[in-house]
Amino acid sequence: MANSPKRRAWPRLAYSGALYALSPLLGLRIWREQLSGYSRGQRLGVQLGTLPDTPRLWLHCASVGEVRAARPLIDALLTRYPQHGLLLTTMTATGAQQARAIIDEQHDPTRLAHCFLPLDFPGAARRFVRRVKPALAIMFETELWPNLLHVCRRLDVPVAVVNGRLSPRAFNRYQKITPLMASALGNVTWLAAKSPADAERFEALGCAPEKTAIVGSLKFEQVTPEAALDESKRLLESWGNRPVWVAGSTRDGEEALLLEAHRQLLERFPDALLVMAPRHPQRFDEVAALCSAQGFETRRRSLGQLATRETHIYLGDTLGELGLLYGAGQVAFVGGSLVPLGGHNVLEPVVLGKPVLSGPFMENFADVTEPLQAAGALTVIDDVAALVRALEARLDDPARCREEGQAGIRVIRAHQGALARTLDGLAMLIDA
Repeated sequence: MANSPKRRAWPRLAYSGALYALSPLLGLRIWREQLSGYSRGQRLGVQLGTLPDTPRLWLHCASVGEVRAARPLIDALLTRYPQHGLLLTTMTATGAQQARAIIDEQHDPTRLAHCFLPLDFPGAARRFVRRVKPALAIMFETELWPNLLHVCRRLDVPVAVVNGRLSPRAFNRYQKITPLMASALGNVTWLAAKSPADAERFEALGCAPEKTAIVGSLKFEQVTPEAALDESKRLLESWGNRPVWVAGSTRDGEEALLLEAHRQLLERFPDALLVMAPRHPQRFDEVAALCSAQGFETRRRSLGQLATRETHIYLGDTLGELGLLYGAGQVAFVGGSLVPLGGHNVLEPVVLGKPVLSGPFMENFADVTEPLQAAGALTVIDDVAALVRALEARLDDPARCREEGQAGIRVIRAHQGALARTLDGLAMLIDA
């Protein structure tokens, strides 16, 4: 009885019941996370648009950060499997915009397409998987949707989890629903974990050890084309080659602290420019109003405004340009880290050769931050005063900036190899 199908199914059935009960709230999410050109029916597994030619690989990334991190894998899959198309799905509108930018940049839309992931209702999951008919489903990091994974197994679609990660905080949450997580992980064919600690957490939640491999982090596989660096250099020149620091992926509660740090920095560097890029588009106007209310001369990139010598704050309120902005600064601060949100991807500025600062709340990226800190490429600050001191020390010493930037590049090179190991594991499923 303990292992009967009915016994194994109850966590997923209870989860589905909870989804139906919450459907009015989920409907609000559908309304909010929407873009022109996409049907809202995609959230129910219909009206998916033009799909790539079959056979299809399906890669799901939650949002913009995961799409950026998956870029090397996207390019590699399209190159290695020219006979396959690739469908990229996201949950958020920002992720969709990042996906569209990749498609528009250089890829053939008949081979690479995007749509929104349906909400994980049983019927929507069935409609989606039957319509897509993927040769392989690839879930990025922690995207474990019980009904979608269940349908994949019923329809004989192998499922891989790549760049698999579980932060201690996420693990503690998932432990409260271990039966449901065990049910979902039971449908995974192969899981590529970022680290031994991540693998242990997945196994503690029910993933079979024989299905798990430790391959390293795909985030270290990022490469920056020379053309992108040239564009950043031209942007800096348009600002007058002044002291510039870039605060990327900032979150609610951080901007006020960063503005206070910039106010103090201006006492030492009166021509300093803070480039601030909030994480979420829905907060762009709010942050612009905050900057102006605090007396800072502010220009907005989304409006085509140029930063003059009198500009204190340049608001990077566009999507898909964070790398360009990081490249134009002398020092980068990565947000989501001065408030307890787990941080964001510090490798985005590191790959550009920039010295990086962050707050203390970086637990979601511990596997990345630890080697960077050890190498002197990342400095963790605890408050505004420490941030000001760190900025002054680097803006005063260009040689130190170059040294810390090169230390970060060396860390990236030393940790590369996850992409090749991930592709080898996926080949066993694709070529089977």
